[in-house]
Amino acid sequence: MNPVHTEKEVESAARKATEALYGDDIEAFRIRTLLPFPNEQNREAWDAQVTFLLGGLQYTVDFLISEKDGQITNARLIDTMTPL
Repeated sequence: MNPVHTEKEVESAARKATEALYGDDIEAFRIRTLLPFPNEQNREAWDAQVTFLLGGLQYTVDFLISEKDGQITNARLIDTMTPL
């Protein structure tokens, strides 16, 4: 995979991972928060929290994306809820 240095590149990698995990029927995909990991001075990866709609539910998923190669090193479901 390609390195990810910008928010747009992180969004693309996160979208690909989301589609691989949840399928192509996701809607309203967006990055909720994007933080450098472990910190701003020594960034090795991006911590991206994304939200999307699927089947009438809103999902919040957290991805840890390696900056040097764009690999997802950790993914976890944070929340599933009925949108207001």
